[in-house]
Amino acid sequence: MNFIFFALVAVAFLFSGWRQVFFIPGSDSPAPMETLSRAMVDSAGGAVELAIGLVGVMALFLGLMKVAEEGGMLRILARLIRPLMVRLFPDVPPDHPAMGAMILNLSANALGLGNAATPFGIRAMQELDRLNPHRGTATDAMALFLAVNTSSVTLLPTGVIALRAAAGSMEPAAILPTTLFATIGSTTAAILAAKLYARFALFRSREQTEPSPKPLPAAAEEDPADADGNGGYPLWVSLIALGALVALIPVAVAFGRQLSPWILPGLMAGFLLFGLLRRVRIYEVFVEGAKEGFQVALRIIPYLVAILVAVGMLRASGALDAIVGTLGIITGPLGLPAEALPMALMRPLSGSGAYGILASVINDPAIGPDSYTGYLVSTFQGSTETTFYVLAVYFGAVQVRRIRHALAAALTADIVGIACAVIACRFFLGV
Repeated sequence: MNFIFFALVAVAFLFSGWRQVFFIPGSDSPAPMETLSRAMVDSAGGAVELAIGLVGVMALFLGLMKVAEEGGMLRILARLIRPLMVRLFPDVPPDHPAMGAMILNLSANALGLGNAATPFGIRAMQELDRLNPHRGTATDAMALFLAVNTSSVTLLPTGVIALRAAAGSMEPAAILPTTLFATIGSTTAAILAAKLYARFALFRSREQTEPSPKPLPAAAEEDPADADGNGGYPLWVSLIALGALVALIPVAVAFGRQLSPWILPGLMAGFLLFGLLRRVRIYEVFVEGAKEGFQVALRIIPYLVAILVAVGMLRASGALDAIVGTLGIITGPLGLPAEALPMALMRPLSGSGAYGILASVINDPAIGPDSYTGYLVSTFQGSTETTFYVLAVYFGAVQVRRIRHALAAALTADIVGIACAVIACRFFLGV
């Protein structure tokens, strides 16, 4: 991460410096270095505003998370998909709270609820850090979880569908099959890359090569049912649950726009009702969880400032536009036109920047939401996550500085996701 951070800043500085040398004073446009300086200040302020904006959302969803945890929902969900999770995360005890938190995070991402997924993901990373024998260094489980999270398992990209509808699309939900194809490809790549890269000596620090006792979950985290040897549901129960999840896909295709306004209110009402039925003091427990959310939101500010300032400098310097112009000549014949290339490059760097590019592309009369480029950028937004933002927020919440192979696995998933999106738009939509 140290190299990536320096590289972004250095490229922006050198590019702006080169333009400054040939800048003619007195022109209407500001000097390149002046633009770069302004972008640094604006990005730093924007990072703090973003973190403050997250305070309320973090408090809300971590409060709900606490209610679910106290009621035992996390253990129920962890048992439900235990056959898969145990194989993906062999270093995490099957009924540890980290399992349930990761499941809720992936579930929120699947429904396109990015704001809800972030608090769940941070809670999962905090629980994984409790199992970390080397604090400050990412474990294999942390790296895999971050890679899977950035690959963004998405069944219902609600925000993108709404934006396409507002742009006048005749079929705003037409990106559901392309999004599903792209996200399956990127998630598969994330899992394989994280498992493979963990074996490379390049990504193993001295701490990982030293033997250390395997951490055990605290006694308070154990589920009483495990004492009787019933640590998980039978396989047929998990298969039925998986079948029910798959059955939601055609429902989402047919009724996605009608259901999307119900998701967040239904999530809150459902969690609180579950807590009441489990005899949880929902108000007190919610407030306790909300306090944790407030503290976490403030703790991630320095990490957000570092990443967003570097990205803002890259955009303001004009280096990103130059990269797009050069690569567009190569990617155009491959199905990635120059109009969509800024979206592909910006999506891992800046969520707000990518969202702005998406809105400008599909609202451009020369392109529109139902063109090939419109479908492609919509699929990019719905099937991938902001890699550097997620990395900064999740690892920043647990003070991890040595990220090992997490970034490499996440970027591999991003590249595969882009390729899958191109394939899906060319063959599924016939455009």
